[in-house]
Amino acid sequence: MYVAVKGGERAIEASWRLLDQERRGDTRLAELSVAQIREQLRLAVARVMTEGSVYDEELAALAIKQAAGDLVEAIFLLRAYRTTLPRFGYTQPLKTEAIHAQRRISATFKDVPGGQLLGPTYDYTQRLLDFALLAEGEADGAQANRVNAGARDVAPEPMPRVVALLDQEGLIEQEAPTPDAAEPGDLSREPLAFPASRATRLQNLARGDEGFLLAMGYATQRGYAHSHPFAGEIRFGRVAVEMELDELGVAVDIGEIDITECQMINQFAGSAEAPPSFTQGYGLAFGHSERKAMAMALVDRALRAEELGETLRSPTQDVEFMLSHSDNVEASGFVQHLKLPHYVDFQSELELVRRLRAQHAAAAAPQRDNGETGESAEKSAEKSTNPSGASAGNPHAQQEQAA
Repeated sequence: MYVAVKGGERAIEASWRLLDQERRGDTRLAELSVAQIREQLRLAVARVMTEGSVYDEELAALAIKQAAGDLVEAIFLLRAYRTTLPRFGYTQPLKTEAIHAQRRISATFKDVPGGQLLGPTYDYTQRLLDFALLAEGEADGAQANRVNAGARDVAPEPMPRVVALLDQEGLIEQEAPTPDAAEPGDLSREPLAFPASRATRLQNLARGDEGFLLAMGYATQRGYAHSHPFAGEIRFGRVAVEMELDELGVAVDIGEIDITECQMINQFAGSAEAPPSFTQGYGLAFGHSERKAMAMALVDRALRAEELGETLRSPTQDVEFMLSHSDNVEASGFVQHLKLPHYVDFQSELELVRRLRAQHAAAAAPQRDNGETGESAEKSAEKSTNPSGASAGNPHAQQEQAA
C-alpha cells in the first residue's frame, strides 16, 4: 500500500508539470500576460468575477490564465481564493439609477427619460470572422485610451428607470424594501436552505452557471412557464460603491465597479386579491454580462410563480430544482469526481451482479427442466396415438399404411 501511495504521488507531480507545459503551449510564441487577458478578454473576465463572487479583474484574469481558458475551473479557483479573504464590512445597496452608462436600451419604449445608448454590442454584427484580426502588429491603444478617459470624465446624467413610466399609471408592481424585514442571508457563508426567499434566490442565480440559466430562461420562453417577457431595460456601465464608516457615520465612495442590470417585464393575469398588471424579473451581474443578466431575470420571474398564485407546471418554476442545480462549481465537482478511483465500490457492484446472475441461472434451470419434460410427454402421447409414426397430414404415408 505504501508503494502504491508513493507511486501515485510521483504521478500527480508529473501531471502538474505536464499541465504547466500544456498551459504554456509553444514556447516560440510570446506568453499571454494577465494584463492582456484582463483588457482583451473582458467578457470572460466578467463571467469569472460574477460566478466566482469576487470583483477583481486582475485575479479573474489570473484564474483564466491558470485554468488555460477553462472558465468553470477559473471560477472554482476564484471562489477558493475568496474563502481566504477577511470580511470587514458590508457596502450599501448600489444606486443603479446613477449609473455612468455605456449602454442603455429598452425594448418596450422608444423614447425613455435619459435616452437610449447603443454602446458596445454584438447584436448588429454579421457574425462573420474578421480575418483582419489575424494580422500581426500592435493597435494604436493610445487613442482608445484617450477616448475612454474623456468619456469617464463626463458626469453621469440621471436615468430614471423605464418601469417608472408604467408606474405612473399603476400598471406595474413596485418593489420597495420592507423596513422590518430580516437581514438577507449570505450564500457565500451559509448553505442553501429551503424555502428560499427572493433575496436568497437572486444570490444563487447571480452565482449560477450562465449556460444553465440561459437554457432555463429559454425554456420559459418556449412555454415552460407563465412567461411572455419584454426587456424593459438593460443597462451596462460604472456605478459607485458606497460603504458606511462608523467613524464618520455617513456612507462614502470606496470605488467603482462595472455592472450589467436587466429588468424584464411580464404580464400578470391577476388574482382574487390583485388586478391584472405587469410584474418584474431582475438580473444583475459584474462587468458586461447582458446574456447572464437577461437569463437571470427570466428565471427570477419564473421562480415567483407561487408568490403570484400561478400554477406550478414546469421545472423552471420549481425553486428547489432550479437553485440546487444552478451552481457550476458544485455540478462540476460532482460529475468529475467519477474520474477518481472507485475500486472498492465497483468490486462490490461486480460481486453483486455475479451473485444475481447465479441466482437468475438457478431459478431458470427448473423452468427449463419442466419445459423439456412437457415436450417429451407430448412426443410420447403422439407416438401412442399413431404407433406407425405416419403423419396425419401426409396422405402418401396413410395410403402405404392401408396397403
